[in-house]
Amino acid sequence: MSKVLGYAAQQASTPLAPYNFERREVQPEDVQIQILFCGICHSDLHTARNEWKGTVYPCVPGHEIVGKVLQVGKDVTDFEAGEIVAVGCMVDSCANCASCKENLEQYCENVPVFTYNSKDKFGQITYGGYSNQIIVDHKFVLRVPKEFTEKDYPGVAPLLCAGITTYSPLRHWKIGKGSVVGVVGLGGLGHMAIKLAHAMGAHVVLFTTSAGKAEDAKRLGADEIVISKNANEMKAQANKFDFIMNTVAASHNLDPFILLLKRDGVMCLIGAPATPHPSPSIQLLIFGRKQIAGTLIGGIKETQEMLDFCAQHKITSDIEMISIQDVNTAYERMLKSDVKYRFVIDMASLKG
Repeated sequence: MSKVLGYAAQQASTPLAPYNFERREVQPEDVQIQILFCGICHSDLHTARNEWKGTVYPCVPGHEIVGKVLQVGKDVTDFEAGEIVAVGCMVDSCANCASCKENLEQYCENVPVFTYNSKDKFGQITYGGYSNQIIVDHKFVLRVPKEFTEKDYPGVAPLLCAGITTYSPLRHWKIGKGSVVGVVGLGGLGHMAIKLAHAMGAHVVLFTTSAGKAEDAKRLGADEIVISKNANEMKAQANKFDFIMNTVAASHNLDPFILLLKRDGVMCLIGAPATPHPSPSIQLLIFGRKQIAGTLIGGIKETQEMLDFCAQHKITSDIEMISIQDVNTAYERMLKSDVKYRFVIDMASLKG
């Protein structure tokens, strides 16, 4: 067993604090990784505080991981010690169901093994990236493209969740040159959606309630900014959009955005609110054959494709680096949307 130091929540009401634990011995198909950087996702906070229920304590969050290979199991031929690699939201799946066979492990019909707060094939609860090392089956380890340099690594970490969560729907609905894409909300997900849709050649429009975000949205790649609480601005966008990616994780009325879709347009929901959205108008969907959809991260093959795409287009997440000792403060700031646009933990700050 490997002795590991991390930060864990011991219960829903307690702050994260140092926690010593053990990881399994390196198995024949495993990769042992020294964690260099780990992004902070809103899912980490939800899970640590048991807001989605089902949290097993102690809980070590973190699923946006960039690190260096320490060693590989005897049957591993695709990675070697010293390589810079990444781990995202999953560390295993059944490999046998229809979804897994189609490289859609995130939809594993036997439930994927998530990077933390999930039971693995050894019967142990997984512990995530707020720690100094992790051991993962090589099939769920991703290669960080060599086009990324050392200074890029912190900004690469959030690509493993925020990046793939926004890339996957853009690819699935075939967004490209000539597409008109709306992005609702400018946060960790929204800023990645703008960067990626812009790189794919789409005309990108940000919908926000804050006029103060216009300048930053244009820097990220937005062609237009619409203040969504301004009825006249919204009306001027009616029937223009092929695709709208709604990143907002708070319950809100979807109808004003459905009105903006062209015939056969799609609004994809990737924000997960704690309470349901009000029921949308069925008539708005019927008269235009419009769709409301949702997606969950992406499979391992697609996540590697996303990393390669981002390397090609020089895309990383906009981040604020923190020490792990400041993680609880970061959680409180995240609740206030006081970050542009993702916190990333420098694991060099984690000392035994």
